[in-house]
Amino acid sequence: MKNFAHRGFSGKYPENTMLAFQKAYEVGVDGIELDVQLTKDGELVIIHDESVDRTTDGTGYVRDYTLTELRNLDASYLYIGKTEKNLIPTFREYCEWVKDKDLITNIELKTGVFEYLGIEKQVLDLLQEYHLEEKVIISSFNHFSILRMKEMAPQLKYGLLSETWFIDAGAYVKSLDVACYHPIFRNLTPEVVKELKSHNIEINTFTVNTREDVLDLYEKGIDSVIGNFPDMVREVLEREV
Repeated sequence: MKNFAHRGFSGKYPENTMLAFQKAYEVGVDGIELDVQLTKDGELVIIHDESVDRTTDGTGYVRDYTLTELRNLDASYLYIGKTEKNLIPTFREYCEWVKDKDLITNIELKTGVFEYLGIEKQVLDLLQEYHLEEKVIISSFNHFSILRMKEMAPQLKYGLLSETWFIDAGAYVKSLDVACYHPIFRNLTPEVVKELKSHNIEINTFTVNTREDVLDLYEKGIDSVIGNFPDMVREVLEREV
């Protein structure tokens, strides 16, 4: 079972920052999960929420800020006094950092609330520029967004995100010719797992933050867990493998 760091090592460091990504890498993870959105001036940035309110010292939507304006914010707002200021990274900055590392990157297109039309092409262009096509999984809660990107680049690996109780999820994912299903882990009952496996769907689940849940998912044969504490996940898996 693979160990993916959710927004980097977000359990101990400011999420979706280069610091969190570097600390996850130092733990020895298999991959990093991150979120991509577009600024007002059309630049790709890495941040989870559609607004900057929770994780920075700013207010308002990401899409209403220019890149320069966003880079003036402190992405370590929740860690004041615990770490130095960290900036919201650009996706280009991340690609430059990860290009020579043995890491898989799970890129979530944050198109579930705002579609950010054209974001799929911009992400693809950077992946091709940095030759990362074979080292990524593209996921989104907006399955139309996945199909748009898949039409442009069918060779990439894709995953459909879900927090709902899909009936016959494996059949649905298979019908769209998508390789992976990315459900919230609590929905992975034995029956759901069996149906997904019957269609040979790769199962990568979030957000897994306890030893008990990691062990349960390992025993169910889940392909990857995405969690905030990749150091804990690694400890559990090292004992089991």
